[in-house]
Amino acid sequence: MHFRLLVLPFVASFFATIFAVPHGKLMERRGRADNHTLNRERSDAVKAAFTFAWDGYEKYAFPHDELHPVTNSFSDSRNGWGASAADAFSTALVMQIPSIVSTILEYIPTIDFDAPVPGSQVSLFETTIRYLGGMLAGYDLLKGPLSNLASNATAVDAILAQAVHLADNLAFAFDTPTGIPSNNLYFNPSTTDNSTTNGLATIGSLVLEWTHLSDLTGDPKYANLTQKGESYLLAPKPASSEPFPGLVGTNVDINTGLFQDATGGWEGGDDSFYEYLIKMYVYDPTRFAEYKDRWVLAADSTIAHLASHPSTRPDLTFVAAFDGQEIILQSQHLACFDGGNFLLGGMVLKEQKYIDFGLALVNGCEDTYASTVTGIGPEVFQWVTNTTAANDTTNPGPPADQVAFYEKAGYYITDGVYVLRPEVMESFYYAYRVTGDQTYRDWAWNAFVAINSTARVGSGFAELVNVNAEGGGGFTDFQDSFLFAEVMKYSYLIHAPDNVFQVNHNGVNDFVFNTEAHPFKVAGTPI
Repeated sequence: MHFRLLVLPFVASFFATIFAVPHGKLMERRGRADNHTLNRERSDAVKAAFTFAWDGYEKYAFPHDELHPVTNSFSDSRNGWGASAADAFSTALVMQIPSIVSTILEYIPTIDFDAPVPGSQVSLFETTIRYLGGMLAGYDLLKGPLSNLASNATAVDAILAQAVHLADNLAFAFDTPTGIPSNNLYFNPSTTDNSTTNGLATIGSLVLEWTHLSDLTGDPKYANLTQKGESYLLAPKPASSEPFPGLVGTNVDINTGLFQDATGGWEGGDDSFYEYLIKMYVYDPTRFAEYKDRWVLAADSTIAHLASHPSTRPDLTFVAAFDGQEIILQSQHLACFDGGNFLLGGMVLKEQKYIDFGLALVNGCEDTYASTVTGIGPEVFQWVTNTTAANDTTNPGPPADQVAFYEKAGYYITDGVYVLRPEVMESFYYAYRVTGDQTYRDWAWNAFVAINSTARVGSGFAELVNVNAEGGGGFTDFQDSFLFAEVMKYSYLIHAPDNVFQVNHNGVNDFVFNTEAHPFKVAGTPI
């Protein structure tokens, strides 16, 4: 184990206590009284882990994009603009760590968004959700509920100016016959990689950030650009690209707006399109009722056609993928945000069926964690059902060396890496915020303990080779920026006291989280 002790003295005893609880026993705790001392100590432990990772990044990598924690080196996979700082900004704010907030606040106005690392490709999607999202959330929080942390008012205003500058630099991506953007860009000169298609998620996960930028600046052009591209996803053509109502294919022709396939699901490449449909409604229910309607169609079709129960664990529910109307019994860690998304939809629409389904999905994804040696879920997993034919080559049974594992877990692993993904923790967070059930806090703590005790190495956190091997099977020397933005934020907020930026604060959502967990003030309420 590559665990470094947290500075808080209670943590060692916490670990012993949590690991002593058998899987399934936590369900017996439903309804027990909230333990404020325990939750405060847990949130402090997460805050300490975040600070440890930030200190390593600041010492060995800042202002580069990522820390390599094993070798104490760095990389610039996000164009050299300081992705980890941008992604850590809103987390340092909600954790209220003035020193880190001030460091990032002073840094952001100095970023030269005209000059990415020479020759590097700029992803419209990743730049939007990480940099633009991080800046807009920081601006909202510093102009609003966390204005006490705004040590430099001029720098706060400069954040919004930087967001405008970055969006202006990216806007040429939308200069296409349809307005559907190109995702893979180059600066100096402004060109694309000449791809003729773009993906569902990379088209459909821009609209929240760019619409919010328009609302903050009063300039409608940013919202108009992304909503034009989104319009082709809301009215998909041809009809064959929508094999179930609301569920659509993955690849879209940039020049015609026509879908090129009918393959998809809630997995990577498609995931945040569905996520943003309901989140746009949360952001502004007046302007984005159509987005909500499309989410309802997709949600109902998912329950009717994609919900699946493994043959050895019919108590579990996973969401399958599809190729046309053929069901593919596969899912991913990335897809485990789905439980949280159904919970958010059920909460804002006051529909219990979505809440019930969301909780079932959360339970299934928790099992992917609880079943492995490390207590962390795999990147990709599969299963079969009681009706799966033995000769079904699309949905094969488990390999011989995983039959026993499948009997107990209800899934088998096809890719066992852990790349510091947040989606399971994210769904735990929504489950707690919607139900108030302490069980989900316990599950989040279990997951945090597992990550902190297995992936923590050297000066930060590293990716794991195999979640079902002792010690994670070794490390890949890379700490992605979303560790700061998502894993640490959700791990903290689930235990932290209520606040206006929390989901379902006093029964209201004053903020909505983008897909990188950056909280934006919803439309129509003052910052």
